[in-house]
Amino acid sequence: MLEDQTTAVSSPTVWPAAYPQGYAVVDVETTGLARDDRIISAAVYRLDARGAVEDHWYTLVNPERDPGPVWIHGLTSDVLEGAPLFGDVAEEFAARLDGRVLVAHNAVFDWQMIAREYARARREAPVRQRLCTIALAKELALPLPNHKLESLAAHFGVVQRRAHHALDDARVLAEAFRPSLHAAAAGSVRLPLQECRPLTEWADRPAARIGRQAGAGGGYRAAGSWRPARKRPACPYPNPGRYEVGKPLKQGMRVAFSGDTSTERELLEDRATEAGLHVATSLSRLTSLLVTNDPDSGTSKVVKARQFGTPVVDEAAFGQLLRDVAPADD
Repeated sequence: MLEDQTTAVSSPTVWPAAYPQGYAVVDVETTGLARDDRIISAAVYRLDARGAVEDHWYTLVNPERDPGPVWIHGLTSDVLEGAPLFGDVAEEFAARLDGRVLVAHNAVFDWQMIAREYARARREAPVRQRLCTIALAKELALPLPNHKLESLAAHFGVVQRRAHHALDDARVLAEAFRPSLHAAAAGSVRLPLQECRPLTEWADRPAARIGRQAGAGGGYRAAGSWRPARKRPACPYPNPGRYEVGKPLKQGMRVAFSGDTSTERELLEDRATEAGLHVATSLSRLTSLLVTNDPDSGTSKVVKARQFGTPVVDEAAFGQLLRDVAPADD
């Protein structure tokens, strides 16, 4: 069935000249979802301009700390103890990314994890553009029940053998990306490419080493602290509370973002700051609004938004709201 579907969209008469010349389909497994979490395994499938597999690569990575949710990724402290450090594989990893568009499912997450690891190693990942397969599925209007990888794979008849194993997840994504790419080319669809901006600063602090006792309650301490190259000014307005549907945003409202966006995240945050909104890096009961294009993604912010009853809008709706932000109360 997959061969029939692929053949049906694999030979557009004219391949779009603006399409990239190569792709690196990436999946990373991590100790968690926060900025201080670490990569514990990574896989790359290199594809040519039309999505054909050239080769693949996989490595474990010693995160030098507690491995996090072992029940999800299956990688224990014992397994990772003898694995190479990220700095040891950084060069080979970079060679497989160099000159290619990074492709991932929820690409902003994989890119940010990779960028932080390179920042820790005082290096820079050779990635200038990324493509999120969730965003591409939306561009193609694929009839998916949700935006999970397994749903995309099932749509194209791709069999997943080991979910949350970086190599198999990357294989599944590569097989699902190829027919998606050909469908886009056949329809002259503009690919939802995003710019990748490497991180430039990293400050280390004491960490919980792998194999040692994690923090109380089964948690674990962070391995470092990432900070952006520039700080945003503090919002000068008090928080007026939650956003109400049908009403305008008001200066001082706390806005959080989750997942990939068609507009570069930093630019969206700049626009929000300029409008007098407070850009929040986390979600709490005080958050006025969550902006996400994938409310079914299951990220920590989306889950908390459901728990707290925080209003959720997509990027397009947020863009409209930014045009008419009400002034703060005196």
